[in-house]
Amino acid sequence: MELQTISQVSKQFKISTRTLRYYEQIGLINSSIKEDYSYRTYDEDTVLRLKQIIVLRKLRIPLKSIADILLTENTAKAIEVFQQNLIEIRDEITSLTTIKNVIQSFINRLNIKNAKLQLLDDEGLLEIVDSLTASKINFKEKMTMDDLNRANEKLNKLTDRDVRIIYLPPMTVASVCTVGDTPETKTGNLLFTFIKDSKLPEIKPDFRHFGFNSPDGSNQGGPADDHGYERWVTIPEKMEVPSGFVKKQFPGGLYGAHMIPIGAFEEWNWLYEWANNHNKYEIAWGDPACMHGCIEEHLDAFHHYLWSPEECDKKLQLDLLIPIKERK
Repeated sequence: MELQTISQVSKQFKISTRTLRYYEQIGLINSSIKEDYSYRTYDEDTVLRLKQIIVLRKLRIPLKSIADILLTENTAKAIEVFQQNLIEIRDEITSLTTIKNVIQSFINRLNIKNAKLQLLDDEGLLEIVDSLTASKINFKEKMTMDDLNRANEKLNKLTDRDVRIIYLPPMTVASVCTVGDTPETKTGNLLFTFIKDSKLPEIKPDFRHFGFNSPDGSNQGGPADDHGYERWVTIPEKMEVPSGFVKKQFPGGLYGAHMIPIGAFEEWNWLYEWANNHNKYEIAWGDPACMHGCIEEHLDAFHHYLWSPEECDKKLQLDLLIPIKERK
């Protein structure tokens, strides 16, 4: 099998280059840059590993648990992860089945001739709940990949319940950007040093932390160093920034916001689909080199800089922010 570039793998598996780089950052996969060849490439073993990761993500296994499964040969650990995941899914099925049965009871009662809409009084509701019986869920013994893909598509669609509409006000920010290998880590270290040295938590305890790909490194066949990451931290308007940083004015605007745990970058696609198909809003695309105006906010920035890297992997949450405007 020939080596594949990051863009080729991204296109083949319909997974963002950002997600691929994050998988590499946390040690799930590896890439290489051949001598006299400027592209980041993946070999056959890595592509196979990526297929395994994608299947496990479709089974709703967290990335930390996927690492426990794939990076060890301990079968007992894999069984433990799957059993815990199964318990959570059964609990969810039980809850949804109860809701389904209550709604079906409402429909059945309303279909009765001359029925009155008195379903939500205490006595009527208790009667319905008492009449519920546990439903048995029969799983097919044989499941195909198509079945899994269809289930995954239905579960991964965002609704208005999952996306908040927020307005970001104009802000003064200190910006730092690096391009090339591991720009997320490099800019994170630079920003951490700036926040610590400037005593920003004391000067501005409500500071906010944003980031985005710049450039996004998604061009087909692009070189290994065509990907960068830019970070912003909000600062007082009159504050000066050190060498290597740029002081900028962020104009703000209207955004659709969806929260994820660190690493679940595939949910950017879910947010794109939500915005593309919304009947009230549409995407207000921005600079193509900077994620088209899409940004990520690191939530609880104040405490983020008190955590260890291990705590960040467990606790860090991001808001994915897509620029939107009302449809005309």
